[in-house]
Amino acid sequence: MRFFDFSSWQGILTTLLGLTLITLIGVGIRVVMMLTLQQRQQRMNRQINERLKTLIAAYKVLGGSFTGQLTVNPAHLRDLRSQPEAEGEPSPDNEAPGMDRARRIRDAVEGALSDILLLGTEEHVRLAGQAARDMVAGRPIHTAELVTSLRTYVRRALDLDPVPPEVEIPSQGPTRPQSGSSGRSGGRSGDTARGTGGGGGGGGAGSGGMGMGMGLGGRRGEDS
Repeated sequence: MRFFDFSSWQGILTTLLGLTLITLIGVGIRVVMMLTLQQRQQRMNRQINERLKTLIAAYKVLGGSFTGQLTVNPAHLRDLRSQPEAEGEPSPDNEAPGMDRARRIRDAVEGALSDILLLGTEEHVRLAGQAARDMVAGRPIHTAELVTSLRTYVRRALDLDPVPPEVEIPSQGPTRPQSGSSGRSGGRSGDTARGTGGGGGGGGAGSGGMGMGMGLGGRRGEDS
């Protein structure tokens, strides 16, 4: 209080200016701290969101199937093509549907394991590393344990209730890719429709030409 001088108007003005300056400095420091904390929080939120988005996508790839073949065939396309040659049979020119499907599943699982090794927790990295080693060694890959760990982590991160213990979830395997035959048949149908439309357009042009010819013939008859 000894710095406050209210004995004269000059002292009062100086005191008010000093108080205003101190208040502005305090408010400025507080605003800077709040902006810094807010930017850090936003950066952490973006990192968490990207991490969750990547892990959820990996979960869908590794555990999107409950039926059928729930293991991953680690064989590459060159290995699948060399099997008929090793048995004395000629290698097919085109990929069989099963070979192509197994290759696409393996590629998707391989990418999901790479994402988990980058952004997963310690348990996720341990399980994904084991699966990657099995893939390199040529052993079938089971993803059920890794999928369960991902599901538990994602539900906890999203503040969701854990899966009730009375709910029995069957073993999960990699998502089966959609067949590309429907797309090819759709393209063929589109080509057929375009061809039919072109033919109809040609027929319309021919009808127009006939109409013009009849009109000209009628005019000539009137003139004569």
